[in-house]
Amino acid sequence: MQALVGPLLAMPRPAKRILALIVDSSFCVLTIWLAYCFRLNEWTVLTGVQWLAVLVSLCLALPIFIVMGMYRAIFRYAGIAAFLAVLKAIAIYGIAFATIFTALSVPGIPRTVGILQPFLLLIAIGLSRLGIRYWLGDTYQRILRRGAMAKVLIYGAGSSGRQLAAALTNSAELNVVGYLDDDPKLKGGIMGGLPIYDPGDLPMLVQTLNVHNVLLALPSASRQRRNEILEQIRKARVNVRTLPDLTALAQGRIAVSDIRELEIEDLLGREAVAPRQELLDKATLGKVVMVTGAGGSIGSELCRQILRSGPTHLILVEQNEYALYAIHGELQKLSELYDRQKVQIVPILCSVRDRDRMEHIIMSWRPQTLYHAAAYKHVPLVEQNAVEGIKNNVMGTLITAQAAEKYGVSNFVLISTDKAVRPTNVMGASKRLAEMVLQALSAERPAGTPTNFSMVRFGNVLGSSGSVVPLFRQQIRDGGPVTLTHPDITRYFMTISEASQLVIQAGAMADGGDVFLLDMGEPVRIADLARRMIDLSGLTVRSEDNPEGDIELSVTGLRPGEKLFEELLIGDNPETTEHPRIMKAREDFLFWPELSKRLKALDAALDRNDIPAARLMLAELVSGYASTGEVTDLALSAAEAHTAA
Repeated sequence: MQALVGPLLAMPRPAKRILALIVDSSFCVLTIWLAYCFRLNEWTVLTGVQWLAVLVSLCLALPIFIVMGMYRAIFRYAGIAAFLAVLKAIAIYGIAFATIFTALSVPGIPRTVGILQPFLLLIAIGLSRLGIRYWLGDTYQRILRRGAMAKVLIYGAGSSGRQLAAALTNSAELNVVGYLDDDPKLKGGIMGGLPIYDPGDLPMLVQTLNVHNVLLALPSASRQRRNEILEQIRKARVNVRTLPDLTALAQGRIAVSDIRELEIEDLLGREAVAPRQELLDKATLGKVVMVTGAGGSIGSELCRQILRSGPTHLILVEQNEYALYAIHGELQKLSELYDRQKVQIVPILCSVRDRDRMEHIIMSWRPQTLYHAAAYKHVPLVEQNAVEGIKNNVMGTLITAQAAEKYGVSNFVLISTDKAVRPTNVMGASKRLAEMVLQALSAERPAGTPTNFSMVRFGNVLGSSGSVVPLFRQQIRDGGPVTLTHPDITRYFMTISEASQLVIQAGAMADGGDVFLLDMGEPVRIADLARRMIDLSGLTVRSEDNPEGDIELSVTGLRPGEKLFEELLIGDNPETTEHPRIMKAREDFLFWPELSKRLKALDAALDRNDIPAARLMLAELVSGYASTGEVTDLALSAAEAHTAA
C-alpha cells in the first residue's frame, strides 16, 4: 500500500478529483447492492428494474457532491469542516433518494432501500475520507519532513557506510540519498536502495541532488588517504563530517548529534606515529603520578593518557576549581571505561606558587613521576599581566621542582613550548627561564639524588583552549569573519593526544637535564588552515576574486609579543633518540649558584610589582629574548595613567 502513496500524491489535481468521483460512484453502486442484500436477507444480484436505483443514485449523488464542494477539499487534510460537508451532502441526497423510493415508491424496488442506502453511503464515504486522511496525510507529512531534511551522501560504501545509512533511516534531520565510493566494482550500483556514485561526480551531484553534506565513513583509511579524499571534496563546497564511534554505531546508539565535525587530525594533514607502549608504561604503570595544571588542555589529556596505563594513584593539582571538578568527574567515568577502577584519583586545589602547600602534597602522596603542565600560556594575556605570568611560569616551576627534589620524586617533566626559543614575549621568555631552572637543578644535583629533571618542548596543539581551530569553527558558525593576525603567520601544530603521548614517552627516556623536542612536521600557514576549514564547511572564502563568497578573512595585525614564525631549537644539530618523533637538544644555561642569585633578585622585583625591572632581568637571563614592542602590562599602564593625572 505504501508503494502507491508516492504516485497518488504526484498526480495532478484534476486527475485526483476524477479518481474521487470514480470511487464515490463505486460506493453508490456498492451501497445499493448492499441495501438490497440487507432487505432480502440474502446475497443477491442486481437485475432489471433494480438497476434503476443505481442510476438514480448516481444522477443525484454526484451533482450534489460537486455542488457541495466535496471535491475541492484536500482529503489528506480533511478535518471536521470536511466531514460536516459530507454529512450535509449525504443528508440532501438522502432526502431526495428516500422521497423517490420510499415516500413515492417505485414498483419492484423495496421502500427500505430508499432509507438504508443513504446511511450505507454516508458510512462508506465517511470512512473513505477518514482512511485517506490518515493514510495519505501522515505519509505526506513524512515526505515533507524528509524533503526538508539536509540531504547527505555517505563517502564509503563499505560495512561502516551501510551501518551509518541504516542508523540514519529514522533520522529527523539527515536524509541519506546515496553513497560515494571510488571502487570501480561499486560505481553505478545500488545498495540498500541507494545509488553509489563516483566521487568525481560530486560537484554535479551538489547541483542535481541539492546535496550539501558528506559524511565520511572511512574508519580504517590512512591519514594520507583521508587527506586525498578531503582535497577532492573541498572542490565541491560541501560540509564534511565524520563517522561516529564505531562501538556506538554497532550497538545502534547513534544519533545525529553523535556525528562529529572533521577530526582535528584531518585538518592537520599528517600521519601520527603510534606510541610505544613500553615507554608510556615506564614512568606511569603501577606508580603514583602527579600532574600539575591537570585541568588545562595539555594537563587534562596527560591525565587521560596516564590513566590508560594504570598508575596506582593519579594526583590532580589545579588552582581553578571548576577545571579540577570537570577533569576529576571525567576521569572517574573513564576509569570505568578503561577498566581502571582501582586507580585512586585525587583532586587537589592548589597553586604551584604555594611552597608549603606543594611540599605538603608531595610529602603526603610521594609521587614517583610528576608532569608539570601548570603555566600561563596565552601570549597576549601574559604580555599584559607580566608579573603573574613570570611568577607562575618561573617561580611556580622552581617551587614545584624543589619540592619534588626534596621529597624524592624520581621523574620531573616540564611541559615547555616552542615560544621559549628566541622569545619575543614574556610568556616565551618565562618558559625558557623555567627550562633553565631545571637544567641548573639537574646539573647541581649531587650523586645519588633521585630526581631526574627533563623538559619537553613543542608547538601549538590543535583544539586546545586558545587554539585557532575552535576559534575558527565558532567564527565560521557565526558567519565570519575569520580573523588572522597576519596573512603569512605560520605555526607548528600537533594534536593534544599525540603531544601528550610523546611527552610521556620523552620523559621516560630522560637521563637528567634533557631538553626534548617533538617533531611537529612541517609548519602550517594559518591562512591556509582557515581556508581549508571554510571549504570543508561547505562555504567559500570572500575575496576580491570572489566577492560573493560566504566567509571573509580579516587581518587584525600581530598581537603584542607575537612572532610570524616559531622555532623549536636555539642551537644547531639536535640529537636523535630511539623515538622517530622525539629529538634532544643541548641548550646553554646558567649554573645554579649564579642563577639562584638572579632568581632572588627577579622575585624581589616581582614582589614590588616593578615590571620594567622584571622584564630587564628576564632579558638578561634569557639569551635571545627581545621584546617586539612597548611594555603593555595593564596594571603598570593604569598606575602610570593615575600618576600622570
